[in-house]
Amino acid sequence: MYSRVLTSSLYGLDGELTWAEVDAETNLPGFFMVGLGSQSVKEARERIRSALENCGYGFPPKRITVNLTPANRKKDGSHYDLPIAIGLLLCLGFITQDKNSPDISDGSCAFLGELSLDGRICPVEGVLPMVMGLKKHCVKTVIVPEANLAEASLVNGIEICPARHLKQVADHVSGFDRISPRRAPEKADEPGDSLDLLDIRGQESVKRAAQIAAAGMHGMLMIGPPGVGKTMIGKRIPGLLPAMSREEQLEVTQIYSVAGLLKGDLPLIKSRPFRAPHHTISQAALIGGGTRPRPGEISLAHKGVLFLDELPEFAPKTLDSLRQPMEDGNAVIDRVNARFTYPARFMLVAAMNPCRCGYWGDPVKTCTCTESDRKRYVGRISGPFLDRIDLQISLSRVVYKDISAGERPSGSSTADLKEGVIRARKMQEERYEGLAVNCNSQLTPSMIEKWCVPDGKGREILQKAFERWDMSARSYHRILRLSRTIADIDECPDVKAEHVLEALQYRFPEGLFS
Repeated sequence: MYSRVLTSSLYGLDGELTWAEVDAETNLPGFFMVGLGSQSVKEARERIRSALENCGYGFPPKRITVNLTPANRKKDGSHYDLPIAIGLLLCLGFITQDKNSPDISDGSCAFLGELSLDGRICPVEGVLPMVMGLKKHCVKTVIVPEANLAEASLVNGIEICPARHLKQVADHVSGFDRISPRRAPEKADEPGDSLDLLDIRGQESVKRAAQIAAAGMHGMLMIGPPGVGKTMIGKRIPGLLPAMSREEQLEVTQIYSVAGLLKGDLPLIKSRPFRAPHHTISQAALIGGGTRPRPGEISLAHKGVLFLDELPEFAPKTLDSLRQPMEDGNAVIDRVNARFTYPARFMLVAAMNPCRCGYWGDPVKTCTCTESDRKRYVGRISGPFLDRIDLQISLSRVVYKDISAGERPSGSSTADLKEGVIRARKMQEERYEGLAVNCNSQLTPSMIEKWCVPDGKGREILQKAFERWDMSARSYHRILRLSRTIADIDECPDVKAEHVLEALQYRFPEGLFS
């Protein structure tokens, strides 16, 4: 006998239709699984065998063949357990489908879930993108583990039937006891106490740079001696970013669903991501990949901030692997028989000391590094990587009168600076309506020529800087993008000379990388 049951497979963030075909013959007993399944898929044989026996169905001595189609694409995950088990029950005649229900073999209902040995249905990763993919292919109903109900409920336009046990699903298919579609009330992650830039004494010029970076999603590198506030500023930059739209929330939530980082009771991520990996991180963990390809830190920071503290301590090869994602906004993981693409449109914020001891150029403490030591230290950061960071700011020591003030300081707060960010984002949203970009850092050269052309005096200043600093074409375009963002904060429709001058001061800290 033959049966087939619909399920889904994940390729990156795309949920694609997959059929679990089951055939049982009176022949030498065996249980064979084909269709390019990974180890977790092949191990489903033992889970399904035990689940059927412990649910009282038994496991007859027949030659059973399971094929996951399309057979030319790699399958991974434990969510194939439930559809294969239902296909087996139908194929072996333990259950028959309710005649009053739509035929399962026509693809109107899909099944997702991992089986425990006693038949309980366990939660699985990637339910949100898989359910979204099923909806896109006009599937009407999907049966999911009850623990994944809140996550699946984020998708409208498809019936969600939560199940706890294999027998419950079998009764649903037979028509004895139908599972009622339902949805969990939507909850979201609750933002904690936000860190305020007002906590930082002094460093007003750096706060201004952070505002510009947040307004246009520009990369930012802070350079200064230990203890001047680099890490504190980096951790407070997410507070400057505007709230995510519903579309952005779902996109970020899909990434965390695939990575298995969603909380069952809080499935929707509303706060901007902030990821701060340690400098010992591997290239695969940062970009994504592994034996089972998973999103890396740059994808987990999508629509948010990736903070790299102590930048030169990261492996040079690891840092250089960021160059393509910083330009394209996605991470591509290639395998022999598959390609996985994860979005990675993040705001890079980095911090570093000017040398190994940290005091090169400091007016108070003497640097103990030799010239070759210093060049070796900063040389761990390649020129092409550095060229992709829009703002490069030097921080100096805080003066005593700022840090010793007893009362709360009167500098810029996060709320004050955020107003300028929201103004700039609104202008960008109106300007780029209907286009594939939504902020200035994503502008292509043709878009730069249209919207970022400075006035006459600004062009003169830029020409002199270009010739004096031997700028690359990439640096030239990045300064124009930065100038456009500064003009947006000032709510100025045109890029003027003062905007170009301010943009130039955020590039190339004097003498550090020479």
